Amino acid sequence: MNLVLSMAAFALAASLSPGPVNLVALGAGARHGFRASLRHVTGATVGFTLLLVLTGLGLHQVLLRWPGLTAGVRWAGVAFLGYLAIRLAADDGRLSAGPAGSGPSVLAGAAMQWLNPKAWLAAVAGTGAYLADGDPARLWLFAGIYFAICYLSVGCWAYAGAHLRHRLDSPARIRAFNRLMAALLAGSAVFLLDA
Repeated sequence: MNLVLSMAAFALAASLSPGPVNLVALGAGARHGFRASLRHVTGATVGFTLLLVLTGLGLHQVLLRWPGLTAGVRWAGVAFLGYLAIRLAADDGRLSAGPAGSGPSVLAGAAMQWLNPKAWLAAVAGTGAYLADGDPARLWLFAGIYFAICYLSVGCWAYAGAHLRHRLDSPARIRAFNRLMAALLAGSAVFLLDA
């Protein structure tokens, strides 16, 4: 039981802490509502769980053998975060006359995890800490625990964003919120350059 609690604590600390995926979930909840942002939550959770499983099955050995791949992932992630930050900062904040919109897709949420250096660090650190013996049953246990906790954690950020929605009732407020989210994403990108 101690192993399960330790795995759960690791997953919670890594999944609930602020990062690019959670900031996008917050923004999606605020802009599109909780239900529409669940696609991003699902994609991010599935994407990370797949990354964790593949890392546990040996992907980390490939990265150790070719460290240039790790640098490439980091730079792609930083570029992607920069792109998202620019798009958010440039948004005019106009309120749509129709429904809230579809929000980020499942694929975008999954891709964001694969381009997120924080996710790679969590996957490598987690597999190193809990799967050093190569036990496949332990890998699937860890993946199941991580899936549930990641889904709930990212979902909490989307839910918090959805509760901000009623405060974003004008284009000026939406622009201010989007620029704050853009600054936080850009800050995440700069921070990841040093990681």
